[in-house]
Amino acid sequence: MIPKSHPRYASLKTRDLIVNGIKNRITSFHGLVAHGRGEAFDYLIGEKTHEFAKKSIEASAALLLSAKHPVISVNGNSAALVPKELAKLSEAVPAGLEVNIFHSSKQREIKIKNHLKKYGAENVMLPSKKYKIKFLESNRKYVNSNGILKADVVFVPLEDGDRTEALVRNGKKTITIDLNPLSRTSRKATITIVDNITRAMPLLTKTIVKFRKYGKNKLRKIIKNYNNKKNLEKSLEYMLQNFP
Repeated sequence: MIPKSHPRYASLKTRDLIVNGIKNRITSFHGLVAHGRGEAFDYLIGEKTHEFAKKSIEASAALLLSAKHPVISVNGNSAALVPKELAKLSEAVPAGLEVNIFHSSKQREIKIKNHLKKYGAENVMLPSKKYKIKFLESNRKYVNSNGILKADVVFVPLEDGDRTEALVRNGKKTITIDLNPLSRTSRKATITIVDNITRAMPLLTKTIVKFRKYGKNKLRKIIKNYNNKKNLEKSLEYMLQNFP
């Protein structure tokens, strides 16, 4: 048991979620490596949600609410870390959840689906070998015909850069959460939230609920005034200033 007084309490609890995800066959072993890489960048922002992340969250909320067919893509790490928050976001938008994993197996896809449903998710889709997006060779090209295939906006937290790029090339707008502002995912996404997913997800859902009262013109203005490249530069500047 980790005492709450431990200076790394939040970080260690998050690591436990990934480890438990592996034990329950929700997350692959490769997810440990990806999580560790992100954790290193979280140190550089002081493990806090900054103004550059809040700006991205606001733009993300506006984009999701403006979308005709938004979809939330779920991989193993996000399912292990924030299943309840994914279910709440799905309900708030509303948007369907679609399981999409790199190290693919139908058994693990079903486990992730059942895991999300356990935490309150209702609309959870699985990919089909019948449908795929262009410009991608990995198993992540396979999608659901009522989900990512027809989506105009795809929320892709903890994403692989090649699929983010492929989704954009397929004419879709993408929103990601990535602690590394230099990653291909961050640079190719329409909107990048540079923050820890465990902190960003509750804020995103809260912002969507708040923005529901806004008209379409106000939502469009929020999106128009957002510049992802400049926001990534601000996050990187902060990291460089705080580098030991």
